[in-house]
Formats: sequence, C-alpha cells, structure tokens
Amino acid sequence: MSKTIEDLQNDMDAAARDLDFDEARRIRDRINLMRGGASAAEAAEADTSGLVRQQAGAMGLGTSRQQPVLPTGWRPPPKPDPMTSGRKRK
Repeated sequence: MSKTIEDLQNDMDAAARDLDFDEARRIRDRINLMRGGASAAEAAEADTSGLVRQQAGAMGLGTSRQQPVLPTGWRPPPKPDPMTSGRKRK
C-alpha cells in the first residue's frame, strides 16, 4: 500500500519527535518528490542521499553561482560630488 502525503507528514513528525532527524529528512524528501509529480512508488525508490539544500544568502541573486562574478572590464560607477548633492538647478 502506498502512503499519502498526509501519512508521510505524520511519519515525519513522529521521527522528528523521536529525534531521528535522518529519517525525518528522508521522509521530507519523499514528500517533496511526490508534490513535484512523482508517484508514491517512484518517491520511495528515489535515492536522495546526495541532495544538499542551498544555504540562505550564499547564492548570487537569480543565479546558481556561489558568489557573483563581475563581467570583465567592469568598474564601479563614480561617486557623486558631495558639493553638489542636495542642490537644485536654477
């Protein structure tokens, strides 16, 4: 019998309460696969041991690079003249 997402959610909560975080992680990955469109059998057979979650703030915005890479020849823009800031033109 294949388990539903609600059954797996309850199993994951029970594993977390028992401090079995490795089992809770495996069940969480199965739930994510099922929500992504995999069948219950495919999710149960999938090997998710090599999956690593992204660290918050470690990615460049909108990229898959760990650190932003500046284009060749890029220079920061010049800073504004402090003597002219806040003045209106006549």
